[in-house]
Amino acid sequence: MHDGCHAGRPPGLSCVGTVGDVIRGSALRGYLLEETLAWLLRSTAYDLLVSANQDPAELVAEGNELRVRGRGTTHQVDVLGEFAFTPAFSLPMRLFLEAKYYATPCRLQVVRNALGVIDDVNQNYMTDSVNSRPRRRFQYCYALFSTSGFSDDAQDFALAHQISLIDLSGESFEWLRTAVSCAASKLREAAMRYSVNNFPVAWTRTRLRLLLGTAPADLLPEVSTNAHAFQSSAETILETFAEALQAHADVELLLGFPAAPFIVPLATRDKHSFMQYASAHLSHRVRLDRSGQADRAEWTVIGYEDPDAYQLALTLPRQLEDWISENEEKQRRRTWTVKNDFLSAIMVYYADGGVRACQLTCEPNQFRRC
Repeated sequence: MHDGCHAGRPPGLSCVGTVGDVIRGSALRGYLLEETLAWLLRSTAYDLLVSANQDPAELVAEGNELRVRGRGTTHQVDVLGEFAFTPAFSLPMRLFLEAKYYATPCRLQVVRNALGVIDDVNQNYMTDSVNSRPRRRFQYCYALFSTSGFSDDAQDFALAHQISLIDLSGESFEWLRTAVSCAASKLREAAMRYSVNNFPVAWTRTRLRLLLGTAPADLLPEVSTNAHAFQSSAETILETFAEALQAHADVELLLGFPAAPFIVPLATRDKHSFMQYASAHLSHRVRLDRSGQADRAEWTVIGYEDPDAYQLALTLPRQLEDWISENEEKQRRRTWTVKNDFLSAIMVYYADGGVRACQLTCEPNQFRRC
């Protein structure tokens, strides 16, 4: 995947220089990352919604855009998924997935925009004295992924309003960042070569969804592009990108739901080992080990009774990691506090011949071993 790319180049720069009005490198990387994340979440009982026909009451098609009805307006959505499970005392869940691949931490305005969307779509329910037919309702949530972390005020705002921020800057996701950055650079180079002034984003997303199998072909809208010379070159680039991702087919991104105002990404390089063990141990104790400091901190999760059964890697919101790391003398105690307050129980839902749930527990009184 390094062919034609500069692995050491800062992520904000293209391999071919500025492309004018074609498309910003950060935007294209974000689009590819969103589609890749939708693929990585394929075993989380998370079904991608790609057509207004899947829910005409809530979804609207406008040109090549899919939009969600809110109380005040409709909102464009690039990646929207519906979970096959419904938590207790809750409505069926749908998740907006947005990804940013910036050179600098994601800022407050992006999180504010997310909150505005969520507030509006969750309030889209009004009684109608003329049409009394009952209407399905959903609890919409928002997960914002970033390859470069988040600013301090963005983290404060997100925690206050329960917007999930997921940091992909850790070592576990280096292969993912490299693959996305390289594919985006090649696509921009092809767009520049063939003088494409309006980059075909909708076509690119649809082609990737077909190549990765993230949505049934009969549901995907037919999207074409007039840039035929570019299309042929882009097809090859996207096929190579999809093959590179599928070479990591055992890599999975599961979502963990702790007793906290955020979700945690659980990355595994061998999904079959985890699913096999989880299916036989629906609730089991785990050991949580933290390594690194601040923005380089990562946690390893292994089975307590059988440490060799599987291994997961997770990252926490940067705000928590900064708090743990800021005082070296108190790191041990603060790590225990985070485990006790936020990570003592993590629910993981996944699809394995049906929707399954597994609870990972780390008992705080076993801090010396856990």
